[in-house]
Amino acid sequence: MALSVRREGYYAWLLRPTREERDSKLVSALKEVRERHPAYGVQSMIDELPQTQRPSYGKCYRICRDNGLLWRRRKPRGITKADPEAQAADDLINRDFRAEMPNRKWLTDITQMKCKDGKLYLCPVMDCYDAAIVGYSIDTNMKSQLCTAALTNAVNLYGKTAIIHSDRGSQFTSHLFRETVSNREISQSMGRTGSCYDNARIESFIATLKKELLYRQPLPTMSRDEVRALIFEWISYYNLRRRHTSNEGNMPPLGKRKLFHRNQEVA
Repeated sequence: MALSVRREGYYAWLLRPTREERDSKLVSALKEVRERHPAYGVQSMIDELPQTQRPSYGKCYRICRDNGLLWRRRKPRGITKADPEAQAADDLINRDFRAEMPNRKWLTDITQMKCKDGKLYLCPVMDCYDAAIVGYSIDTNMKSQLCTAALTNAVNLYGKTAIIHSDRGSQFTSHLFRETVSNREISQSMGRTGSCYDNARIESFIATLKKELLYRQPLPTMSRDEVRALIFEWISYYNLRRRHTSNEGNMPPLGKRKLFHRNQEVA
């Protein structure tokens, strides 16, 4: 009793498991979640765990930090170049990427991948309502036909949107793309030159695609056809199964869309 500690309490303390031992099962579970979903944030990782195993945000963040499960974001680099002589469209979005229903605001952009047999370019089209990729196009060049094909695919699959928003890249100010937008009776919107925040939501999607899929692949050793197939599979997974924190209940994009149409039918 020299230290005012009872013998029973002392030996109970010796037998008490350490923090690492107590958290070992949770660490294993979080590593499995990270393996399945490399781009998930801390909250999405928590939501993926069984209800009885979910820790607080602070505890999960600490465990992820201490076990190397946090991912550092890479700074995106735009590849589209503005045409100084082209007349830009007004910014109808003004960084408000919310939509109360589908087909009100679509976003689009272009990104590139370096493959074994040359570069590959992807132009996705995202619906602001549920973050679904409603259409996309992949080609070996980044001419205006790339973004025109992506928009056409989206319209053929989901119907036309009210607004299509992009940056001021020459592909989107081209006569071909503007004619396609006009023929579909869609309003064209553009952000400011050099401001990625004006198209931040589609930029975020591209960053997620690269971090979760492309940065984990040996692209310089893969053919264009192999990368095409990977992108096709990943976008299907993204739309149908991947949790999205901007959707209520972290629903996958097309899960939210399905619920919307179901509620419309009931109404």
